[in-house]
Amino acid sequence: VVDGVHLVGDVMFDVAVDAIARAETTSTILDRLGLAKQSYLLATVHRAGNTDDETNLRAIVTAFCDIDEPLVLPLHPRTDKCLRRVGLHDTLAEAEHVILTEPLGYLDFIALQTNARKILTDSGGVQKEACFHRVPCITLREETEWVETVASGWNVLVGADAARIVGAVREAFVEPSGRCAGAELWDGQASQRIVATLDLASASGW
Repeated sequence: VVDGVHLVGDVMFDVAVDAIARAETTSTILDRLGLAKQSYLLATVHRAGNTDDETNLRAIVTAFCDIDEPLVLPLHPRTDKCLRRVGLHDTLAEAEHVILTEPLGYLDFIALQTNARKILTDSGGVQKEACFHRVPCITLREETEWVETVASGWNVLVGADAARIVGAVREAFVEPSGRCAGAELWDGQASQRIVATLDLASASGW
Protein backbone atom coordinates (compact mmCIF):
# COMPACT_ATOMS: atom_id res chain seq x y z
CA VAL A 1 0.00 0.00 0.00
CA VAL A 2 1.38 3.43 -0.97
CA ASP A 3 -0.56 6.54 0.05
CA GLY A 4 -3.83 4.67 0.00
CA VAL A 5 -3.16 2.90 -3.33
CA HIS A 6 -3.77 -0.85 -3.11
CA LEU A 7 -2.37 -3.35 -5.61
CA VAL A 8 -5.08 -5.97 -5.99
CA GLY A 9 -4.37 -7.63 -9.32
CA ASP A 10 -6.31 -7.43 -12.56
CA VAL A 11 -10.07 -7.89 -12.77
CA MET A 12 -9.67 -8.52 -16.50
CA PHE A 13 -7.82 -11.71 -15.58
CA ASP A 14 -10.63 -12.69 -13.21
CA VAL A 15 -13.04 -12.43 -16.14
CA ALA A 16 -10.70 -14.45 -18.36
CA VAL A 17 -10.40 -17.25 -15.81
CA ASP A 18 -14.18 -17.53 -15.56
CA ALA A 19 -14.61 -17.34 -19.33
CA ILE A 20 -12.01 -20.03 -20.04
CA ALA A 21 -13.78 -22.50 -17.79
CA ARG A 22 -17.13 -21.81 -19.44
CA ALA A 23 -15.72 -21.78 -22.98
CA GLU A 24 -14.15 -25.20 -22.50
CA THR A 25 -17.53 -26.74 -21.74
CA THR A 26 -19.85 -24.73 -23.99
CA SER A 27 -18.02 -23.47 -27.09
CA THR A 28 -18.04 -25.59 -30.23
CA ILE A 29 -16.35 -22.99 -32.43
CA LEU A 30 -13.31 -25.13 -33.30
CA ASP A 31 -15.54 -27.98 -34.49
CA ARG A 32 -17.78 -25.58 -36.41
CA LEU A 33 -14.81 -24.10 -38.24
CA GLY A 34 -13.06 -27.45 -38.69
CA LEU A 35 -9.99 -26.41 -36.72
CA ALA A 36 -7.58 -28.36 -34.53
CA LYS A 37 -5.85 -26.84 -31.53
CA GLN A 38 -2.60 -24.99 -32.33
CA SER A 39 -3.25 -25.39 -36.07
CA TYR A 40 -4.37 -21.86 -36.92
CA LEU A 41 -3.82 -18.16 -36.38
CA LEU A 42 -6.44 -15.80 -34.94
CA ALA A 43 -6.61 -12.19 -36.14
CA THR A 44 -8.61 -9.09 -35.29
CA VAL A 45 -8.44 -5.68 -36.97
CA HIS A 46 -10.65 -2.79 -35.96
CA ARG A 47 -8.65 0.33 -35.04
CA ALA A 48 -9.30 3.40 -37.16
CA GLY A 49 -5.57 3.83 -37.70
CA ASN A 50 -5.63 0.58 -39.68
CA THR A 51 -9.15 0.33 -41.07
CA ASP A 52 -9.53 3.96 -42.16
CA ASP A 53 -6.02 4.21 -43.61
CA GLU A 54 -6.14 2.47 -47.00
CA THR A 55 -2.36 2.01 -47.13
CA ASN A 56 -2.33 0.27 -43.76
CA LEU A 57 -5.40 -1.80 -44.58
CA ARG A 58 -3.93 -2.97 -47.88
CA ALA A 59 -0.65 -3.91 -46.21
CA ILE A 60 -2.46 -5.97 -43.56
CA VAL A 61 -4.62 -7.72 -46.17
CA THR A 62 -1.51 -8.46 -48.24
CA ALA A 63 0.14 -10.02 -45.20
CA PHE A 64 -2.93 -12.09 -44.33
CA CYS A 65 -3.08 -13.38 -47.91
CA ASP A 66 0.65 -14.20 -47.92
CA ILE A 67 0.45 -16.24 -44.73
CA ASP A 68 0.37 -19.92 -45.62
CA GLU A 69 -1.65 -21.38 -42.77
CA PRO A 70 -5.28 -21.15 -41.61
CA LEU A 71 -6.13 -17.67 -40.33
CA VAL A 72 -9.44 -16.95 -38.60
CA LEU A 73 -10.61 -13.35 -38.95
CA PRO A 74 -13.87 -12.36 -37.21
CA LEU A 75 -14.86 -9.18 -39.03
CA HIS A 76 -15.73 -6.09 -37.04
CA PRO A 77 -18.63 -4.34 -38.85
CA ARG A 78 -16.56 -1.23 -39.50
CA THR A 79 -13.66 -3.31 -40.81
CA ASP A 80 -16.05 -5.16 -43.11
CA LYS A 81 -17.36 -1.83 -44.40
CA CYS A 82 -13.84 -0.46 -44.97
CA LEU A 83 -12.71 -3.60 -46.77
CA ARG A 84 -15.69 -3.43 -49.11
CA ARG A 85 -15.19 0.29 -49.73
CA VAL A 86 -11.64 -0.21 -51.05
CA GLY A 87 -12.38 -3.52 -52.81
CA LEU A 88 -10.45 -5.80 -50.45
CA HIS A 89 -13.23 -7.91 -48.96
CA ASP A 90 -13.31 -10.33 -51.88
CA THR A 91 -9.50 -10.55 -51.82
CA LEU A 92 -9.67 -11.96 -48.30
CA ALA A 93 -12.77 -14.05 -48.94
CA GLU A 94 -11.11 -15.72 -51.92
CA ALA A 95 -7.94 -16.64 -50.02
CA GLU A 96 -8.40 -20.35 -49.30
CA HIS A 97 -6.61 -20.28 -45.95
CA VAL A 98 -8.50 -17.23 -44.60
CA ILE A 99 -11.62 -18.01 -42.59
CA LEU A 100 -13.85 -14.94 -42.37
CA THR A 101 -16.56 -15.01 -39.72
CA GLU A 102 -19.20 -12.70 -38.35
CA PRO A 103 -18.41 -11.06 -34.99
CA LEU A 104 -18.26 -13.81 -32.37
CA GLY A 105 -19.60 -14.13 -28.87
CA TYR A 106 -17.10 -13.80 -26.05
CA LEU A 107 -16.89 -17.49 -25.15
CA ASP A 108 -16.32 -18.55 -28.75
CA PHE A 109 -13.66 -15.88 -29.10
CA ILE A 110 -11.94 -16.98 -25.89
CA ALA A 111 -11.94 -20.57 -27.16
CA LEU A 112 -10.25 -19.42 -30.37
CA GLN A 113 -7.74 -17.34 -28.41
CA THR A 114 -6.65 -20.07 -26.03
CA ASN A 115 -6.17 -22.63 -28.80
CA ALA A 116 -4.49 -20.46 -31.46
CA ARG A 117 -0.86 -20.90 -32.46
CA LYS A 118 -0.41 -17.12 -32.59
CA ILE A 119 -2.69 -14.09 -32.40
CA LEU A 120 -2.50 -11.04 -34.68
CA THR A 121 -4.37 -7.97 -33.48
CA ASP A 122 -4.55 -4.21 -33.14
CA SER A 123 -6.79 -4.54 -30.08
CA GLY A 124 -5.50 -3.48 -26.69
CA GLY A 125 -7.62 -5.98 -24.80
CA VAL A 126 -6.72 -8.93 -27.03
CA GLN A 127 -3.01 -8.26 -26.54
CA LYS A 128 -3.45 -8.58 -22.82
CA GLU A 129 -5.69 -11.64 -23.05
CA ALA A 130 -3.11 -13.33 -25.28
CA CYS A 131 -0.54 -12.79 -22.55
CA PHE A 132 -2.97 -14.16 -19.96
CA HIS A 133 -3.44 -17.28 -22.07
CA ARG A 134 0.29 -17.54 -22.89
CA VAL A 135 -0.33 -17.33 -26.62
CA PRO A 136 2.25 -15.38 -28.69
CA CYS A 137 0.81 -12.08 -29.89
CA ILE A 138 1.72 -10.02 -32.96
CA THR A 139 0.43 -6.49 -32.60
CA LEU A 140 -0.41 -4.61 -35.79
CA ARG A 141 0.62 -1.28 -34.30
CA GLU A 142 3.86 0.59 -33.61
CA GLU A 143 3.01 1.16 -29.94
CA THR A 144 0.97 -0.44 -27.17
CA GLU A 145 -0.65 0.51 -23.89
CA TRP A 146 0.51 -2.81 -22.47
CA VAL A 147 4.28 -2.39 -22.62
CA GLU A 148 4.71 -5.18 -20.08
CA THR A 149 3.45 -7.71 -22.64
CA VAL A 150 6.27 -6.71 -25.00
CA ALA A 151 8.86 -6.60 -22.23
CA SER A 152 7.88 -10.13 -21.18
CA GLY A 153 8.47 -11.52 -24.69
CA TRP A 154 4.87 -12.56 -25.32
CA ASN A 155 4.06 -9.67 -27.64
CA VAL A 156 5.86 -8.10 -30.61
CA LEU A 157 4.99 -4.83 -32.38
CA VAL A 158 5.10 -4.97 -36.18
CA GLY A 159 2.88 -2.10 -37.29
CA ALA A 160 0.96 -2.30 -40.57
CA ASP A 161 3.94 -3.65 -42.47
CA ALA A 162 3.27 -6.73 -44.59
CA ALA A 163 6.82 -8.09 -44.49
CA ARG A 164 7.14 -7.64 -40.73
CA ILE A 165 3.75 -9.25 -40.13
CA VAL A 166 4.54 -12.32 -42.22
CA GLY A 167 8.03 -12.55 -40.74
CA ALA A 168 6.65 -12.51 -37.19
CA VAL A 169 4.14 -15.24 -38.05
CA ARG A 170 6.81 -17.49 -39.55
CA GLU A 171 9.43 -16.87 -36.90
CA ALA A 172 9.81 -19.74 -34.46
CA PHE A 173 8.56 -18.78 -31.01
CA VAL A 174 10.66 -19.57 -27.98
CA GLU A 175 8.57 -19.35 -24.84
CA PRO A 176 9.99 -16.67 -22.54
CA SER A 177 11.24 -17.68 -19.12
CA GLY A 178 9.83 -14.55 -17.49
CA ARG A 179 6.30 -13.39 -16.84
CA CYS A 180 4.52 -10.10 -17.34
CA ALA A 181 4.92 -7.48 -14.66
CA GLY A 182 2.12 -7.97 -12.15
CA ALA A 183 1.50 -11.57 -13.19
CA GLU A 184 2.10 -12.75 -9.62
CA LEU A 185 -1.39 -11.40 -8.91
CA TRP A 186 -3.01 -13.12 -11.89
CA ASP A 187 -4.82 -15.64 -9.78
CA GLY A 188 -8.48 -14.80 -10.37
CA GLN A 189 -8.76 -13.24 -6.91
CA ALA A 190 -8.54 -9.52 -7.74
CA SER A 191 -12.24 -8.93 -7.18
CA GLN A 192 -12.09 -10.57 -3.75
CA ARG A 193 -9.12 -8.39 -2.80
CA ILE A 194 -11.05 -5.30 -3.90
CA VAL A 195 -14.00 -6.26 -1.71
CA ALA A 196 -11.69 -7.00 1.23
CA THR A 197 -9.94 -3.64 0.80
CA LEU A 198 -13.26 -1.79 0.65
CA ASP A 199 -14.50 -3.65 3.74
CA LEU A 200 -11.32 -2.67 5.58
CA ALA A 201 -11.69 0.92 4.44
CA SER A 202 -15.30 1.00 5.62
CA ALA A 203 -14.43 -0.51 8.99
CA SER A 204 -11.63 2.02 9.42
CA GLY A 205 -13.93 4.92 8.69
CA TRP A 206 -12.08 6.03 5.52
